[in-house]
Amino acid sequence: VGSAVGALVPWVIVLLAGNALPAPPELGLYPLPLLSGAAYGLLIAIAFALWPLAKARVVPAARLFRAGVEPTRWPGWPVFLAVSGAAAAIAALAILQSREKMFAAAFIVAALALLLLLTLLAAGVRWLAARLPRPKDTLLRLAIANLHRPGALTRQLVVALGLGLTLFATLAVIETNLSGQINRSIPARAPSFFFLDIPVAEVPAFEALVRRNAADAELRLVPSLRGPVVAVNGTRVSEMKDIPDGAWILRGDRGLTYSNDIPESNRVVAGRWWPAGYDGPPLVSIDVEAAQALGIGVGDTLTVSVLGVEVTAEIASLREIDWDSLGFNFVMVFSPNTLSGAPHSFMATAAVESDDERPLYREATRAFPTVSVIRVKDVIETAAGMLTQLSAAVRSAASVAVAAGIAVLVGALAAGRRARTYDAVLLKVLGATRGQVLRALLIEYGVLAAIVSGLAFVIGTAGGWYVVTEVFELEWQPNWVPVVATVLVGAAVTVLLGLAGSWSSLSARPNRVLRTL
Repeated sequence: VGSAVGALVPWVIVLLAGNALPAPPELGLYPLPLLSGAAYGLLIAIAFALWPLAKARVVPAARLFRAGVEPTRWPGWPVFLAVSGAAAAIAALAILQSREKMFAAAFIVAALALLLLLTLLAAGVRWLAARLPRPKDTLLRLAIANLHRPGALTRQLVVALGLGLTLFATLAVIETNLSGQINRSIPARAPSFFFLDIPVAEVPAFEALVRRNAADAELRLVPSLRGPVVAVNGTRVSEMKDIPDGAWILRGDRGLTYSNDIPESNRVVAGRWWPAGYDGPPLVSIDVEAAQALGIGVGDTLTVSVLGVEVTAEIASLREIDWDSLGFNFVMVFSPNTLSGAPHSFMATAAVESDDERPLYREATRAFPTVSVIRVKDVIETAAGMLTQLSAAVRSAASVAVAAGIAVLVGALAAGRRARTYDAVLLKVLGATRGQVLRALLIEYGVLAAIVSGLAFVIGTAGGWYVVTEVFELEWQPNWVPVVATVLVGAAVTVLLGLAGSWSSLSARPNRVLRTL
């Protein structure tokens, strides 16, 4: 049934929202994804159904009457190994089907670690609740007792909801950081325009046009050439048997330039920059990370091909490049005497006042139709829109984990409904009102929600920090309002669902329930 529905869903989506899709899909029946989905469904069913079924098989009928106070029996090692094998098969299938296998494996390991941590936390909550001093307040004493008594739902609720809330908290932290980079940090550093392919002969006219339309513009021009690296220390790239994984500068054409001065946002970390007016043998300065990937340094040579002419230059220095500066950063910068005679064009950045942007854009595109003009504000808006769409898609996928947690919560409440009903009836017989019983439940679920939400906030913040600073290598600048709001909403949902699931128990009539005891 699931495979059939999965095969039909794309057709329904195209029918209902085909115009909203970024690209027209190629509809058809694809067996491999359907078989993969069926395999996932079968393995998940085995992993989650086999254990409770095996536990039910080993329970004697007489023990059913004491299920609320006696622990269930261990189903045996064969069942444990079968469930573990199904779980391992699910993980292996996910890793094998992923393009980034190491990332998928790391995600699975992190999820298992989080699952173990939540399980230990639930055990710790039960252990602590059982050893706390008995409070004088009756409702508080009852709520704490419900956390550790036989048949308590503490473990199920902490694990099920903790996974989903932690995932949502992590996504909120990452999203707010990325949004901050796009909406705050990048506009503060980025120029207003990028101009590409400016002919050498038209550079003076271009500069005059910019000054005429934006007198206070901060204009920077750099020479621009393109060409591949064809040899390293005399060894042809085409003859290299093993190219290091990080040696991306050997693949395809690279942007080249020449300069008298060290480029802004660059710092020489090895060797020396050539003096002004240098007229000796060809020299080049390259990015230190690219040099490390190639295993080369100062004194080695690189050969590039510029319009079919090969130029060999000695490495004079290594530079550390601040790629976040949003200017023109080149991996290879040559001494002027090396490339200035080759046919080339110029590129430029211009930082202007917002009121001057439209006039400058209009005049530049009219006067120089062959020059490519990129308005940074448009790029930022496009990037922000893409991030919003990506975040919505990721949140939708993460909602599956939360929905699964809610399903577990509802199932656990349904399974414990009989015990909850007996508790409510006995409390009413002893004189408790419905409001008092409800407050006891509110305290119980509130404590669980606070613990789960607090842990989700801590782990989500730590995980988001690692992704932002170590994986994306961005500045840490989260917006705590949506992060805290996400966690608080999760806590509120936990409490409301718990109370909703227990409402029918509060409405039970004592005379009917007591007859079944």
